[in-house]
Amino acid sequence: MSEKEKIRLTTLSHGAGWACKIGPDDLSQVLGDLKIKKHESVVLGYEGADDAAAVRLVGDRLIIQTVDFFTPIVDEPYHFGQIAAANSLSDIYAMGGEPKFALNIVGFPINELPRSILTEILQGGADKASEAGIPIVGGHSVDDKEPKYGLVVTGEVKEQNIWKNSGAKIDDALVLTKPLGTGIIATAIKKEMASKITINEAIHSMSLLNRKAAEELKKLDVHAVTDVTGFGLLGHLKEMCENSNLSAEIYFSELNFLPSVIDLAEAGIIPGGTKRNFEHIKNYVKFGEGITNTQRLLMADAQTSGGLLISMSPRDAKIYVNSLYTDARIIGKISDKAPYLIQVS
Repeated sequence: MSEKEKIRLTTLSHGAGWACKIGPDDLSQVLGDLKIKKHESVVLGYEGADDAAAVRLVGDRLIIQTVDFFTPIVDEPYHFGQIAAANSLSDIYAMGGEPKFALNIVGFPINELPRSILTEILQGGADKASEAGIPIVGGHSVDDKEPKYGLVVTGEVKEQNIWKNSGAKIDDALVLTKPLGTGIIATAIKKEMASKITINEAIHSMSLLNRKAAEELKKLDVHAVTDVTGFGLLGHLKEMCENSNLSAEIYFSELNFLPSVIDLAEAGIIPGGTKRNFEHIKNYVKFGEGITNTQRLLMADAQTSGGLLISMSPRDAKIYVNSLYTDARIIGKISDKAPYLIQVS
């Protein structure tokens, strides 16, 4: 076995994937104290917590741009690169845009790890970008104690076609296109408690581009869209509800989880990011009597390269789910404003 193969990337970071993200409460405090002058060309900035920024280029043409990077969520460098790239591209797809090109963002302990590991990470990102039909045209790297990787992705969309995490309508169905549980599995990988089947299923899900999900969605009437990542399902749904001035109901029995996720969670394999997410969201949610503490945490699990969360008419939701032939499911509905933003039954 080579030196490179003995190195487990997940042991080199304090967190894994989006579980290393700054928590929503801390982030809100920081951004709340930030004073930024408004610019007339900015269509969407950070204020609405949309998935990407949108800036007017000319006429109805908008440039959309996003940046995402994180510490290793899996041990294999190539797969880490693929997942990080798919995660970055997801924000463009979640806005209804078409990605155009990307830049690498790299942190790497260049004098402590074999350089071939970084080459494999970058190759994974390059191959995923190629699958998305875009080039990686450069980037920036720093010598860092922990490996980190991601992309700045630039895309384009016409203003009338942009999707936002606002605009949901009463009686809309809620659709989620990927299974949940990547944060828990990442923690299990780090603790060497995840089976090979579970790891492979998680890698497949996280590496899967949201490209097809977005392409099929463009054929239908969409009211609100976001992707489920670091703040978990409940956190991102909270943003959609707040921005739409409505509430939502989640049907727990309809949620789809990756293999072994429930068992791992019940064994106490819960990432710190997931716990922080739950502390942030718990006062906004009314949980049904049969929803256990573990199930509550599962819905707050910090996802990496998660699926699209979509608010659309029940009719279109059924057409959409049937068109994907994947893990997409109708998981709930939008309702009139209630005392709790979200109800879980």
